[in-house]
Amino acid sequence: MLIPFESPLTCGVLIKRYKRFLVDVLLEDGREITLHCPNTGSMKNCGEPGCRVWVRMVDKPGRTLPGTWELVETAPDEIACIHSSRANKVIGAALAVGAIAQLSGFTTIRPEVTLTQGGSRFDFLLSDPGECVVEVKSVTLALGEGTGAFPDAVSLRARKHLNELITVAENGRRACLLFCVMHSGIRRVRPADEIDPVYGQLLRESAKRGVELIAWGVVPSPAGLRWGVELPVLL
Repeated sequence: MLIPFESPLTCGVLIKRYKRFLVDVLLEDGREITLHCPNTGSMKNCGEPGCRVWVRMVDKPGRTLPGTWELVETAPDEIACIHSSRANKVIGAALAVGAIAQLSGFTTIRPEVTLTQGGSRFDFLLSDPGECVVEVKSVTLALGEGTGAFPDAVSLRARKHLNELITVAENGRRACLLFCVMHSGIRRVRPADEIDPVYGQLLRESAKRGVELIAWGVVPSPAGLRWGVELPVLL
């Protein structure tokens, strides 16, 4: 299953990322432009100057920047999608056709659901029959030899989501944390203990307390995002 981009991508070379949401790119036609970087993380191992990148140019009235950074070549023949919100679109499409075996069989798929007042907004609520709460995390941090890790920076938000998933599981509902691996070179996922050891401990604790951990690979290319296969989660 291939999910294409809304418009063709343009190739270039990364000059630098700065102020978190800005990136300078040298396009193949020689133009140097500033674009939107749609990733709030550290983008460790995904943002080295000189890397080959693909961007989506957008000609839209009122838009401040002329396009968005989508893909980066992190190593020969290895591409990552750094547009983190695309993980939810890929997972949503996969859920709709029952591509994820562990999460198939539900007739209702609701995105962005808040279960309790003041609580986090979870990515999906699957229901009928039963219910399953699903939180999606985009993984792009490749450590080499096929291993990927999450998170790529200390994340209080990710810890909060895990704690709330534990509460969901202990209240009798199914709760699932789904790592959407948006990097063609990653074949297994583990917690990034060297970056956020608290998250690593909490992830292991969540598995013991009933939270399901699933990882699925996505193969990014300039043509789009192709749904891959289930990957192991190493604790």
